[in-house]
Amino acid sequence: MTVLVTGSAGFIGYHTCKVFLKKKYKVLGIDNLNPYYSVKLKKKRIDLLSENYKSQFQFFKIDLTNKEKIKKIFNKYKPKIVIHLAAQAGVRYSIENPDQYIKSNILGFFNILDCARVAKIKFFFYASSSSVYGNNKNFPLSEKYRTDDQLSLYAATKKSNEIIARSYFNIFGFKSVGMRFFTVYGPYGRPDMFMFKLLESMYFKKKLYVYNNADHFRDFTYIDDVVNSIFLLSKSKKIINKNLVVNIGRGSSIGLKKIIKYVQELTGKKPNLKFIKMQKGDVKKTHSDLSNLRSLIEYSPKIDYRKGLLLFIDWYKKYKKIN
Repeated sequence: MTVLVTGSAGFIGYHTCKVFLKKKYKVLGIDNLNPYYSVKLKKKRIDLLSENYKSQFQFFKIDLTNKEKIKKIFNKYKPKIVIHLAAQAGVRYSIENPDQYIKSNILGFFNILDCARVAKIKFFFYASSSSVYGNNKNFPLSEKYRTDDQLSLYAATKKSNEIIARSYFNIFGFKSVGMRFFTVYGPYGRPDMFMFKLLESMYFKKKLYVYNNADHFRDFTYIDDVVNSIFLLSKSKKIINKNLVVNIGRGSSIGLKKIIKYVQELTGKKPNLKFIKMQKGDVKKTHSDLSNLRSLIEYSPKIDYRKGLLLFIDWYKKYKKIN
């Protein structure tokens, strides 16, 4: 069976490709390799997939705003499953560059969704975000809660994706699953994310601006738990003939101060931190309710933050060639 993964050069996209390739699927990867963060890292991910799975993996550098090129991929390769992970990421960056979010996250989403509908794709999965919950203070955060008060344009685009997907189900009967990811981290992670920046500060003394004086709490979720969930959802008979949104997290919330202290103990390094006030668009806390996910698949996150940080630090030191 052939799976199409958009955002295949991205963090979650790379690991999603890898989990399907290990299960002997053929994978088509699409990415525009935009320079929001290190293109070198994105190319490294694609190179690893191409080198390790030569006969199973094909990569196409395509921008999802180009609908005609997407159509050609569907017509030629006829994928059965689409996992749409491509998006302009970053809550804070959306304040500075709103145009990019509308192009990538609204128009790009519509193009891939509509092409998948026309192609009669069996399963369509797409990345939503915990940011759609806004500043909701009812924890753990459940898919049953209203999500109509987003704090950032990034969050608004993700909520828009869910609404568009729902309308396609109501009009065309097109089935999809929106995955609300909660703060994913791990090897080959994004350099703009807190965990990566913290290690940059530890090992290279780069100044790290920590918002809200580090009085944030996040549902940190290790990448392996996330992509294994995606794979199990693609096999689940419980999502047939439905339009769903589902939380994918660890189901617990950890303070940034605790993370900083633990990483300091593991590395023996002191970070170069600058504590500043709360940033627009940020939420103070995330904490996922996983009861819906557990009703669909057998889900039990296997990597807690202690083990996850050890694995991430080990990868980072190898990647940066630190003895």
